Amino acid sequence: MKLNHVISTKQFLDPAFLDKLFSLADEMEEKDKNNTLLPCFNGKIMAAVFYEPSTRTRFSFESAMKKLGGEVITTESAAHFSSAIKGESLQDSIKIISGYADVIVLRHPKKGSAKLASHVSRIPIINAGDGIGEHPTQALLDIYTIKKELGHLDNISVAMVGDLLNGRTIHSLLILLSLYKNIKFFFVAPPQLALPQEYKEHIRRKKQDFIEVEDIHEVLDKIDVLYMTRVQKERFKSEYEYHKLKNAYILDNNTLNKLNKNAIIMHPLPRVTEISPEVDADKRAAYFRQAKNGLYIRMALLKMIL
Repeated sequence: MKLNHVISTKQFLDPAFLDKLFSLADEMEEKDKNNTLLPCFNGKIMAAVFYEPSTRTRFSFESAMKKLGGEVITTESAAHFSSAIKGESLQDSIKIISGYADVIVLRHPKKGSAKLASHVSRIPIINAGDGIGEHPTQALLDIYTIKKELGHLDNISVAMVGDLLNGRTIHSLLILLSLYKNIKFFFVAPPQLALPQEYKEHIRRKKQDFIEVEDIHEVLDKIDVLYMTRVQKERFKSEYEYHKLKNAYILDNNTLNKLNKNAIIMHPLPRVTEISPEVDADKRAAYFRQAKNGLYIRMALLKMIL
């Protein structure tokens, strides 16, 4: 499979390709630890164009490019510190930037923006999050983490908790997980933040099981993966509605006592109140390992693309 643009997890529907990607990520990790990485991107430039804030995605992509010998040009807040503030369209910005770089990593608040950018770009576009749409590279590092932590991807139960309406990481990950055998999904959210219908239909088409519940305690002893998400303040029009829902689910030591002892806890980060810092010491807390895995998956993706 030749990679050009990375827009959606729907591009990665071949488990054999995912195995190849994971093997390359393992290789990148091993070489990084042994200081044996080769500067294969010497003379190549990555443009990191972020219209929304980012820490893990932006830094891991930039680190990945630099560790492999490439260079980075970047803007953290393109909506305010680029010609967008003068009214320049996304398409025009991409046409210009694609003349300066070899690959563009794009984050934008509008769903579908990465696909739009790919239509006018002369170089590969990597979707680093398009509003409430998708975040495909996060999903790839998430499923890579599950495989590393559990040792397999078939026959697992996964609880996705929190803001399932706006959570693009959830939307992307469930598409990849549904490729595997006998996946059972538990969607834990208040009705106002329930998973959109299109994703439920996708799971039905894949003949996978899912259950929707509001009480997290109903699922803790039944799952292999607990995937927590924050309630996304930036997607709310009403401050009152956000504050009413932001603490809907809080994982603390009391909750941990009810969690399957062999389960792992994941979170795309940043967290707000939904995971107490006291949980960090628990061996099941995989979210910082998950974030580190993002570096190696993104190194592997860049290597495939460039």
